[in-house]
Amino acid sequence: MQLPKIGEPLNQEQVDFLKVFSKSCRRSIVEMVMNSQSGHPGGSCSVIDYLALLYCFIISQTGEDVVVSNGHVSPAVYTILGHMGYIPLADVVRDFRKKGSVYEGHITRHVAGVTYGTGPLGIGVSVASGFAISEKLKGSNKRVFGLVGDGESDEGEVYEMMHFANKYKLDNFTLFMDYNEVQLSGKLDDIMPIDPKKIWESANWNVIEVDGHDFAAMWNAIGKSYQSDRPTILIGHTVMGKGVSFMEPDGLARKSVWHGVAPKPEVAQAELDGPLKLTDEERDTTMEFRKLVKWQPPAPEHIENLSPIKGFNTGSPIIQPAGTKADCRGAYGKALLDLAKLNPGILAATADLGGSVKTDVMAKEFPKRVLEVGIAEQHMVSMAGGLSLHGHIPFASTFGAFLTSRAKDQARVNDINRTNVKMVATHCGLSVGEDGPTHQAIDDMGSMLGFFNTYVLEPSDANHTDYIIRYIASRYGNFYVRMGRHKFEVILKEDGTPFYDENFKFEYGKADLLREGSDVTVVAGGSMVSIAVQVADKLKGEKSVEVIAVSSLKDVDLNTLLPSLQKTGKLITIEDHNPYSGLASQVNSVVAQEGLSVIINNLAVRQYQLSGTSYELYDTAGIGADDLENACKNL
Repeated sequence: MQLPKIGEPLNQEQVDFLKVFSKSCRRSIVEMVMNSQSGHPGGSCSVIDYLALLYCFIISQTGEDVVVSNGHVSPAVYTILGHMGYIPLADVVRDFRKKGSVYEGHITRHVAGVTYGTGPLGIGVSVASGFAISEKLKGSNKRVFGLVGDGESDEGEVYEMMHFANKYKLDNFTLFMDYNEVQLSGKLDDIMPIDPKKIWESANWNVIEVDGHDFAAMWNAIGKSYQSDRPTILIGHTVMGKGVSFMEPDGLARKSVWHGVAPKPEVAQAELDGPLKLTDEERDTTMEFRKLVKWQPPAPEHIENLSPIKGFNTGSPIIQPAGTKADCRGAYGKALLDLAKLNPGILAATADLGGSVKTDVMAKEFPKRVLEVGIAEQHMVSMAGGLSLHGHIPFASTFGAFLTSRAKDQARVNDINRTNVKMVATHCGLSVGEDGPTHQAIDDMGSMLGFFNTYVLEPSDANHTDYIIRYIASRYGNFYVRMGRHKFEVILKEDGTPFYDENFKFEYGKADLLREGSDVTVVAGGSMVSIAVQVADKLKGEKSVEVIAVSSLKDVDLNTLLPSLQKTGKLITIEDHNPYSGLASQVNSVVAQEGLSVIINNLAVRQYQLSGTSYELYDTAGIGADDLENACKNL
């Protein structure tokens, strides 16, 4: 058999081969869910014809990226990879969804050939668009293929992505919708009726409706997508459970019986011994095809978190002199631009807030490397995840209240996929000022501290910000950096020079001892560090206050903290955040685990505040300079 060329019709031999290949895949799908008594066989069978066509005639030769956004159709994905010879098919059939197996219920990057692990719906399409724009930025002619469910298209992130792809003219992006008209709970028309053709046309996509089980028609549609100057969606009219005799009738009736239910062993075995039984010739046909496969996926690899990125140039710090009032977000913008000049892999993304988060500084010099996604925070974070897996170093920035609430799920799935996204949030805490409680990110650290592959940082001033931005850009892993909005003086040593000067060296997990004292230990974070130093200097001679700045919230520096607490026996934490999931909770936990007998007072935001300047709100919330001074005197 000769492989077809894009734009040329399939011949009968090629169609006959695909029928055999898909039948063999359907057999494996039934075996997998029978053995596990768990899984999603219905949707897997409705998409298998498209995946068979795509992988056999395109991916086997090019190795182009495929992102399956509806990750619950993992039986289809795994069986395709197994029949291509990319993973051991027997292991997949035996171990699917079993304890200790990499063949999880939803597709995962632990499996060779899976580019991004998905599950929560809507995320994968954004990742795929990240891959597509990455190819554009590289000047590559490679395409990116995606798969999306029809019910999945209820998700708002899908709409965010479709507008982004249109804006950036991702004509190298082909998406296939599994339009079987069935969702988990019932018919599409009953749960949430949509008109996908009109929706995607309204976003200016090239929309092609096609029979999702007609190989010749789908191949012709793929060929047309190559000719379009717009992103393309193939709306594949499919049948849930197609090709399995006991499932297909329910699929034709638009019943959701087989969405996430495994057949009983006796029912499945009867199918395997009957309609899905393979002849020796059919088995030989699928095995013989492997000789035509040119591309092999690389072995799954996860780069160690915090490891240096090879060849990265961190440049030199931009230090603000003593007496300067500066905001951390301004320092972020300057550091980002400097790094972009030195490293072509640096990209930035923002959600209609470039001027506020200061990515506009980079945009003026590198407009093509700053991606404006519109008011679409969820898409931004997932898209950045895709960019990072293509070798870019993306910074994704918006207000803390939006990044850690609206886009938390997207950050979580990036965390699971071990991506390399630098999330920098501004306008955090009461520092946001007059915008009021809806914009006060006082719970944002709690959103990120529970992730296993994401590191939470909070700079103490503008100079510290510069060091932190250079560090996270040069180290692999996901980072969340929070900072406020207002300007305040850079922190000084006792000799009047900047503490974070040209000779400072940032070390992740290391706290900074800013003032030595013997009566009470003040542990501060963010803009509260400046207040803590101010109070310590004011009380000198009356109260000996030791000030420690903690910037690495996930890994508290015991080497600095414990000797101080053993000396003073008194601890005050102060933060522009709630005390339940930020600095106080992290430090208190360390103190408890070490069994220290310490008197503790946590100064933190304990209720939403109204509008006002940063310092007015600090005073109202009990975290102002006077509040800390009184706490030091009275503890």
